[in-house]
Amino acid sequence: MMITHRKNQSALNYTGLFFLSVWGLAIVVFSFLFFLVGYWIDGKFNTEPTFMLGLFFLALFLSIGRFYKEAWQKRKEV
Repeated sequence: MMITHRKNQSALNYTGLFFLSVWGLAIVVFSFLFFLVGYWIDGKFNTEPTFMLGLFFLALFLSIGRFYKEAWQKRKEV
């Protein structure tokens, strides 16, 4: 019985680690993509840092907000 409990505990630790790494990757990827799209839009309309920074911070806040919301739901499940 004790061995089964250890296996489940280990699986929970790896799941949490995977959960954090996926969200970290998503935050970086979406921030970078929104940054590039903003850079492209700024090039089209000649508004240098406006869209680039705006979309970058939008992606950053939305990603972190979504991460926080999902983490809060996971916390209630455990």
